[in-house]
Amino acid sequence: MYQPHIHDYKTREVEDVKRLFSEYPVVGIVNMESLPADTLQKMKKALRSKVEFKITRKRFIELAMENMKGKQNIDQLIQKLEGIPALIFTKEAPFTLYKLLEKSKTPAAAKPGQKSPLDITIPAGPTPFTPGPMIGELGHLGIKTEVKEGKINVREDKLLVKEGEVITAKIAELLAKLSIEPMKVGINLLVTYQNGEILGKNVLYIDEEAYINNIKVAHAQAFALAQHLGIITPDTIKPLVVKTH
Repeated sequence: MYQPHIHDYKTREVEDVKRLFSEYPVVGIVNMESLPADTLQKMKKALRSKVEFKITRKRFIELAMENMKGKQNIDQLIQKLEGIPALIFTKEAPFTLYKLLEKSKTPAAAKPGQKSPLDITIPAGPTPFTPGPMIGELGHLGIKTEVKEGKINVREDKLLVKEGEVITAKIAELLAKLSIEPMKVGINLLVTYQNGEILGKNVLYIDEEAYINNIKVAHAQAFALAQHLGIITPDTIKPLVVKTH
């Protein structure tokens, strides 16, 4: 009977993935599509002390996960392997991992066909362009201009592309001329896995400014309520004494 030959390399790769799963509490699935090799090397070097990368064939990752049936929701994790997947392993919390990867991304020029990651606005003010064909090019995109001191000026802020909209060739060309780099190049974290819990980007992203503001509002409201109810604490005692007096 024919017995298929399993290459030693394949076995080693599958076993290595399983080993890393057992050694690290947090696993992340990333999509390596469109990621330049030099950018990957820089990020791996910058994150070396906190993250271990495992880049191998998608099928090897699937085989390793299929052999870890004891892990909760591992079947659901397999379904999250998209594009050109790779794994990252860490002892950091999932939210910390997401923040680390986002901070390590670098700005990049927009290319036609890409979706804008944010609202792109051309601000009012001077441009590097002298009067000429650029006036018509800007006008075609709905940007109001005027000439001041020999340069084309944008008269008012213009929202050029909304978040999630596709960037056209003309817009990409203009952004390049204005040295506006709205894109971010880096590792795209799809999900994290810890103790059977799978968290996506929509959960992992935290608006830190909004989060801090919420804490400030909660503190102010709690302080006002404590004073209203006469609850004595080191923070409320002074204003309560003043109120009593």
